[in-house]
Amino acid sequence: MKKKITIQLGVILTKRKMTLTRLSQIVGISIVNLSILKSGKAKGIRFETLRKICEALDCKPGDILDIE
Repeated sequence: MKKKITIQLGVILTKRKMTLTRLSQIVGISIVNLSILKSGKAKGIRFETLRKICEALDCKPGDILDIE
């Protein structure tokens, strides 16, 4: 059985009390693209994008990405 990668971006945003709009402003990525990522509909993510998100949220990639 294939394991599914899940995105925990919404959880981290809530913990950091940050909106998707603010994250978009900090990392320079459109709200639409961040929303696609947050909803789990993204097919992939560039390492550079992941690094920027992690820096803005003061977290590690494993805090955002999980596998079921």
